[in-house]
Amino acid sequence: MYAIVEIAGQQFKVSKDQKVYVHRLASEEGTTVTFDKVLLIDEDNNVTLGAPAIEGASVEAKVLQHLQGDKVIVFKKKRRKGYKKKNGHRQALTQIVIEGINASGAKKKATKKTAEAAE
Repeated sequence: MYAIVEIAGQQFKVSKDQKVYVHRLASEEGTTVTFDKVLLIDEDNNVTLGAPAIEGASVEAKVLQHLQGDKVIVFKKKRRKGYKKKNGHRQALTQIVIEGINASGAKKKATKKTAEAAE
């Protein structure tokens, strides 16, 4: 079973007990967070699509830690002009672990077998 969920403006394909790095969340370490914007759920090849999100479906996750990503160097230069600019950036990240996918209220919209039979 997996779900496609929108977390902090990005879409992730998640399943139970998976660790994911997302943009920094405003929650403290050790707290449980619920994401309601679930776009797709797949349970044993029973696919449920949202338009745009599935009503009643949610994904629960636990915040493990806040950290920073690797440093990215941004270097700009214009040749023969004496212009050089060096800058660095470290993205603020949060590591979460998916505790469960709640599909209550989600109606089954399409399965592989019924979709193939309809064609």
